[in-house]
Amino acid sequence: MSTNYRIETDLLGQLPVPADALYGIHTQRAVENFPLSGRPVSRHLVHAYGWVKLACARTNQELGAWPDGDKFAALEAACQDMADGRLDQHVIVDALQGGAGTSTNMNVNEVLANRALQQLGRPLGDYDTLHPLRDVNLHQSTNDTYPTALRVAAIGQFRLLERDVIALVDAFQHKERELAHVVKVGRTQLQDAVLTTLGRSMGAYAEAFARDRWRIYKCEERLRVVNLGGTAIGTGLGAPRQFIFRVVDHLQQLTGLGVARSENLIDATQNADVFVEVSGMLRALASSLLKVSNDLRLLSSGPVAGLGEITLPPRQAGSSIMPGKVNPVIPEAVCQAALSIVAHDQALTSAASLGNLELNQFLPLIADSLLTSLDLARNACQILVQHCVRGITADESRCRRAVDAATATVTALVDRIGYQAAEAVARTAEAEGKTVRQVVLEQGLLTAEQFDQAVAPDAVTRLGSVHVSHTF
Repeated sequence: MSTNYRIETDLLGQLPVPADALYGIHTQRAVENFPLSGRPVSRHLVHAYGWVKLACARTNQELGAWPDGDKFAALEAACQDMADGRLDQHVIVDALQGGAGTSTNMNVNEVLANRALQQLGRPLGDYDTLHPLRDVNLHQSTNDTYPTALRVAAIGQFRLLERDVIALVDAFQHKERELAHVVKVGRTQLQDAVLTTLGRSMGAYAEAFARDRWRIYKCEERLRVVNLGGTAIGTGLGAPRQFIFRVVDHLQQLTGLGVARSENLIDATQNADVFVEVSGMLRALASSLLKVSNDLRLLSSGPVAGLGEITLPPRQAGSSIMPGKVNPVIPEAVCQAALSIVAHDQALTSAASLGNLELNQFLPLIADSLLTSLDLARNACQILVQHCVRGITADESRCRRAVDAATATVTALVDRIGYQAAEAVARTAEAEGKTVRQVVLEQGLLTAEQFDQAVAPDAVTRLGSVHVSHTF
């Protein structure tokens, strides 16, 4: 055998492992067994696993598991390295895997063991000194560490997503103020309806995302209850009572998160409905992103043969064959991210419902779907704010021409000239190819000043009418 490999042994026999690898035989088998997605486990999950393993190590040290203080110090440093992202490249198992996450847990255990051996000045694979299972995984199971790490990772990402959504709300609120004076034609069923302002349209988008922000804020409350200490199925088999009582306190202190041990560890181990619930919050955000992004595409369409009421920041050339074409690429990309989130939610929901008895065997799919959706949501919000919303401008002259010409404008005149007169104006304008403004002024129904007052921003956005007409 080449000196570039070391031989490790497990239940199934021996296997060569690269000599300088921090992972071991269990990881090697998982890499061979699960060439599925081509993506490693989420880095967020790996970092959270570092905190979980560090909480377990500190609890075990308190309980006197390692009389040799050097072993604990080395393991503690290794866990910190993982939590800080310095060991990411060594957790190489595929995001999708059989075994309810066992391959991820074993990869983590092996990497931490070998990193600790490096700290101790011992050769990689010297498991007589510090063992991945006997030491790193002491008093633990995949079935309590994996879902706990997933919850910790998700809470951290939901907190960051909340900030991104707040930035999106702020950006639309700024546009609401900036464009409050621009009157435009509002539409229902894509047909001209009544007048509104671009500011009001932007404000409605801000309100939708504000609701999403509140939903996201509540996700931490759902995720904070963990099953760490429950080991295999939630009974705590193989773990000392004091370990079960103390380990979550250590996790709370290390992460600064308000995590708490579940009162029913068996329930928390076998049921994954909480992940369905919070994924649903992401699906709601995706729905808002999809709706608003498509609206921005419509409002900016053209720019000559479409609505063209707003202009989006140009980001790149839009065609290899049509010179001068610029596409709404940011809203298009956000729409695709949103659709992907919806698809991941469907996969997660199916996986959660297909768990059997005391454990959900599809936790890797749940984890990958949730954490991928969080990444997509964060990235989508960021590019929508930075590359699109902040740079939106209005084509005010185009909006004004549409207001003067659209028969929808007559609705704003009803409380001044009456329904029948307004209806007659609309028919005349359409028949003679004139604007509503022209017809109203020609017929002497209103002065130019009165017409402008009727279609002014404060008039078209006022709640209800101030004029009472008796000419219906």
